[in-house]
Amino acid sequence: VAPPGHDYSSPPTKASDALPLPLYLTNAVFFALFFSSVYYLLLQWREKIRSSIPLHVVTLSEICSIVSFVASFIYLLGFFGIGFVQSLVIPRTSHDDLLDDDDELIDQDFTAAMLKDDSRAAPCMPSAGDDCKIASSKITPKFVSDDGELPSPVVNPSLDEEDEQIVKSVIDGKIPSYSLESKLGDCRRAAAIRREALQRATGKSLAGLPLEGFNYDAILGQCCEMPVGYVQIPVGIAGPLLLDGREYSVPMATTEGCLVASTNRGCKAI
Repeated sequence: VAPPGHDYSSPPTKASDALPLPLYLTNAVFFALFFSSVYYLLLQWREKIRSSIPLHVVTLSEICSIVSFVASFIYLLGFFGIGFVQSLVIPRTSHDDLLDDDDELIDQDFTAAMLKDDSRAAPCMPSAGDDCKIASSKITPKFVSDDGELPSPVVNPSLDEEDEQIVKSVIDGKIPSYSLESKLGDCRRAAAIRREALQRATGKSLAGLPLEGFNYDAILGQCCEMPVGYVQIPVGIAGPLLLDGREYSVPMATTEGCLVASTNRGCKAI
C-alpha cells in the first residue's frame, strides 16, 4: 500500500537486488568486475610462475581480486545460468510418468460421451460471444447415491422466477453450464445459478463453500472455468519492512510452509 501523497505519475526506478542501480547498470558493473578480476589474476599468476613464486602466496590486491571474481561469478550465475543449471540437475518429469495406474482404466463409453459433448475445434474465449458454440449432448447427467436412488434436490428459495427457469434449463441440459457467463453477462450470477443447479443435481449442499465476496469477472477466461465458489487461503503477516523511512506490515496469502517465516527474516535482514 502506497503512503498518502505518493506520486503515481512517474514509474519507480527498477533497481536490482544486488545494487541500488537499474538492472542493466548492475549487470554491466558485474560483467566488468568479472572480466577485470580474471585478467588481473592471470597476469599476476603468470608473473609468479616466471619468478618461481608460490601461487598460494597472495597479496592484498590479489585477495580483493579473488573476492571480486567469486562475487561477480555468483551474481552472473544466479542471474543468467540458474535456469540452465536446474534443467541439468533436475530434469523435467514427463506427463506420462505422473499418471497413476488407475488413471489408465478409464471407461471408454464415458470418454466417448465427453468427446461428443465437447465438439469444439478450438477453446472458447470470452470475447468469442455467440459465435463459439458447443454441440450440446443429448445425455443428461444423473448423479446416483450409494444406495442406488436419485438424491433429493436441494432447493434455494431465494432465487427469483427468471433464475429459477435458468436453473431448470441447466439441469435439463437445455442451457450448457459453461455458457452461463456469456448468456447472462454477469459472472457472479452465473456462478450462483451453476452452484444451485449442481446442488439440485447432486442433492448435496455447498453451504460450506463461500460464494460472496469474490470477483468472478477477474477469472473469466483466465484461471478457472465454471466456478461455483472459491476457497479461502490463510493470510500471514511478514515484517515490518522499512521502505523509504516508513515501516510496512506485508500480508501474504499462502499455503506454503515457512514462506511467511522466511520472508519475515528477509525483511529483518533488509
